[in-house]
Amino acid sequence: MNWTLEVVVVPVSDVDRAKEFYSTKLGFAVDHDTQGPGFRIVQLTPPGSGCSVVIGFGAVPDMPPGSLKGLQLVVNDLVAARAQLVERGVDVGDIVVYGANGPRAHEEGDDLNNVGFVNFTDPDGNAWAVQQITNRS
Repeated sequence: MNWTLEVVVVPVSDVDRAKEFYSTKLGFAVDHDTQGPGFRIVQLTPPGSGCSVVIGFGAVPDMPPGSLKGLQLVVNDLVAARAQLVERGVDVGDIVVYGANGPRAHEEGDDLNNVGFVNFTDPDGNAWAVQQITNRS
């Protein structure tokens, strides 16, 4: 039996602002924006992902906005992904390489596979990492 993770609820304070950030700045597809009396659910999916994020109120778990930490996206070219985020206006950190001696700044020519990361937060402070994985063992 497969157990697939398909939705992660991201707690936000302003659904419209978060929808704009995730769709415009991160390029997530808006799968649906459903609302009714006392609830709103917006589901967005990163390009190529089998897992979506849900933002909203009323019909989603009540968590403090910005309290979700450790969300992680995976790309095959971290340098290009970071450049795209910067171009879209995301306040993203520099590339960090994690090795046997701990984290260090990225240097030209580094093999970033599995060890290269950048970090950013959404407007509420939910923390995201982007990791490069070009091949899996």
